[in-house]
Amino acid sequence: MQELLEQVLDYLKGIWLKRRYIMVSTWLICPLLWVLVVNLDDVYESEARVYADTQSILGPLLKGLTVETNTNRQIELMVRTLLSRPNIERITRMTDLDIQVATPKEYEKLVEDLKEDIIIRKSGGRKDNIFTISYQHKNPEMAKNVVQSALTVFIENTLGENRSDTDTAGKFLDTQIKEYENRLLSDEAKLTDFKQKYSNVLPNQTGGYYVKLGKAKEKLKDIELTLSETQSQLMNSKSQLGLSVSTDENIQSSIQDSNTIVTSYDSRITELQTLLDSLLLKYTEKHPDVKEAQNRLDHLLLQKDKEIQEYLSVRKNGNSTIQISQNPVIQELQIQINQLESQVASIIVRRDNYAKEVKELENKIHVLPEIEAELTALNRGYNITKKKYEELLGRKETAQLAKQADETTNKINFKIIDPPRAPSEPTGPKRILFLIASTIIGIGVGVGLSFLFSQINPVVTSRNQVTKETGIPVFGVVSAAENLGLQKWHRKKTLVFVISNTLLLLLLTFFILYSIFPEQIKSPLRGML
Repeated sequence: MQELLEQVLDYLKGIWLKRRYIMVSTWLICPLLWVLVVNLDDVYESEARVYADTQSILGPLLKGLTVETNTNRQIELMVRTLLSRPNIERITRMTDLDIQVATPKEYEKLVEDLKEDIIIRKSGGRKDNIFTISYQHKNPEMAKNVVQSALTVFIENTLGENRSDTDTAGKFLDTQIKEYENRLLSDEAKLTDFKQKYSNVLPNQTGGYYVKLGKAKEKLKDIELTLSETQSQLMNSKSQLGLSVSTDENIQSSIQDSNTIVTSYDSRITELQTLLDSLLLKYTEKHPDVKEAQNRLDHLLLQKDKEIQEYLSVRKNGNSTIQISQNPVIQELQIQINQLESQVASIIVRRDNYAKEVKELENKIHVLPEIEAELTALNRGYNITKKKYEELLGRKETAQLAKQADETTNKINFKIIDPPRAPSEPTGPKRILFLIASTIIGIGVGVGLSFLFSQINPVVTSRNQVTKETGIPVFGVVSAAENLGLQKWHRKKTLVFVISNTLLLLLLTFFILYSIFPEQIKSPLRGML
């Protein structure tokens, strides 16, 4: 460590001995750079602040009815694309910067410079959509115009992007709706042709082939059971009829003459006889009422005698049809038998029909399932297309509603907080920093030259350096005598160095003051000249 410090001290001493190069470089470099810095053109910066309000009034009202877009994401995208080449070219046309260049190469440089110099940044908190657009130019009016143009492009692009997206979405939906409408018509035509082709074998609303076959077999089983029950009832009724006929014949065999036969006129004859007896108690036989009752009674007696004669003649010939028909029980059994026979005939017809249907379905066991599968596929494709078509129609209505909402009010409202203005005072360049930097450059170049020449033409500055170079140890050091004039000469060089740097510092101070107060310094200079 000690050796390192001694080496550094040797280097510093060598630089100090060659300090004239520092004076030369600083006087050659610094004033020239200072003059250039002072003569730099003033730069004026214009900026504008705008607030993007994404809290639309219609937002809560239209929630769920329209397409919801991420407005914050949309704004961030517009910020990133603001400095795209189409937007920069539009800004150059709006500010007439494009007519100030003569060649395509200059125009390209103009576009690149604008892309680098226009600055847009988000200020405030992360959730605050406050943006600042700034630009620097030699002309304050041009700086203002560029910021105003950039602000206009930013707002119009953000508002127009949403409407453009809505129009694009509407066109896309119209295209898709037309395509699905054609597909739906094609599926409907295929389905209609298929149903017309297999209308006699297609499944109905009750189910498919196996369901129909199962129901047909159930119906056939039920009708066979009903037929068996009805036939059993018919046989029972016929056996009862046979017993009733035998009993009635036994009763009829006890008839001896016509007085023991009961006819259908007996009750009416009895009533008329009673009425006639009561009339004869009041009137004579020549009274009209008595005569009328007597005539009616005679007519009924004749009818009774005729019925008895018919019965006796039929009984004599051995035919019991009339005999049986006169018994109410037998008549009822005959009616019941007739009804049951009709039911049996009807049930047999229905049974045969169900049996035929079952047989036809069983014969089509290899055809109907394939037809049903094809029908199911057609219906499935048709339903999918129809569902998608209806969904697209709903989305189109949603897009139309969103478009109308956008035309009524904007989802993003821009409020300009600070409009751009032409600055009255320049914002740059930072001449004081440039002056200090140029001074540091001049001194650095001088120190570098001094170090370089101290190494090219080295001078021994310590005994350690002698020992190191010669390898001979040094036991003592003798100072130069006063009469040699070396100390005086070194003091003179140091004084010149101090005076030179002092003048240079004063000159630097002048340039700094000139940078800060240019008009106050120019006025006395004009008066002196």
